[in-house]
Amino acid sequence: MNTIDKFNEHIMQSYGRYPLVMQKGEGRHCKDENGKEYIDFGSGIGTNSLGYCDEKWADAVCAQVRTLQHSSNYYYTAVQAEFAEKLCEVSGYKKVFFGNSGAEANECAIKAARKYSFDKYGKGRHNIITLVNSFHGRTIATLSATGQDVFHNYFFPFLEGFVNVTANDIDDLKAKLDDTVCAVMLEYVQGEGGVNALDKEFVDAVYSLCAEKDVLVIADEVQTGVGRTGKFLAGDHFGKKADITTLAKGIAGGVPMGACLFGEKCENVLTPGTHGSTFGGNPIACAGGLAVLDRITSDGFLDEVSRKAEHFKERLSKCSEVAALSGLGLMIGITLKSKKAGDVAKAALDKGLLVLTAKEKVRLLPPLTISDSEIDEGLDILIDILEE
Repeated sequence: MNTIDKFNEHIMQSYGRYPLVMQKGEGRHCKDENGKEYIDFGSGIGTNSLGYCDEKWADAVCAQVRTLQHSSNYYYTAVQAEFAEKLCEVSGYKKVFFGNSGAEANECAIKAARKYSFDKYGKGRHNIITLVNSFHGRTIATLSATGQDVFHNYFFPFLEGFVNVTANDIDDLKAKLDDTVCAVMLEYVQGEGGVNALDKEFVDAVYSLCAEKDVLVIADEVQTGVGRTGKFLAGDHFGKKADITTLAKGIAGGVPMGACLFGEKCENVLTPGTHGSTFGGNPIACAGGLAVLDRITSDGFLDEVSRKAEHFKERLSKCSEVAALSGLGLMIGITLKSKKAGDVAKAALDKGLLVLTAKEKVRLLPPLTISDSEIDEGLDILIDILEE
């Protein structure tokens, strides 16, 4: 029995997978079990932020594996303390809660926002506004928060307490931001929703209206955070800092990790017994996270991310099949004139390039460490496909 047949025999078929069996990765390239090489413009949906098996990252993770692989959160570990200190320093937040994924980070944010409001105002002020086309995770709570009808099926009843507002519609926001609302939850760039950045005027309105009513702003930066957009947080492009920000994806370079960051207003809202995670703050994940932060905060690294993003856009904008480009930094959405994104992704796979899709767009989330020559290598393949 080959790998794919064995896989399908025993693993729940909850994903639509491409017929690629990954065996090994190095830098921005990976190989399948037959030795075919691929350049990766997807980085595990933005998770392999430093590419495959980065040497310093791998050394840090392996050293931690041989030192202490896990400790329950009844106890303290130096590596979690060090990672939390650096993450708060880099992000400008006061406190952090560690989990294992973006959905868990968003669950934590939802709970914290409701508890903040309950502690201060009592019951009845629990609704959270989310945006149409948002995506916040696949747990029941985060699916309920997700503003896409396609996800609201099968798992009834969904949780109450979420109100959808059309992205960039200030009047819709004003109409729904009433006294039952405790938080507005947004993605500065809606990744799964089509790689669409919010308008600055709308973001300004969110912060202004929320400040007037003591309503929290939650920024879901699971996909946009940790340097993906050329800033450590995408909110920095808008000059805003949310009360609560969630991170995951590339935060630990490929080891499961989620983080919920709290500003001064919320830094003490979660008290003993109100939230927890068995694997949250796992030493191995924290070691990986420290290696990522060390690289991303090195001199000129984020400037290079922005420069490389412009290199992508400059070449793609000249392609005859490209109707429009969206996103921020190395989070790029490509609207096509006539071809289907899914067909392009399959053709790219055949030719040794891994790309993603988001709704009708081709989506690119390359490793932040990708070189100009690797960008051109992948774009040569992609543009040839688009212009066929």
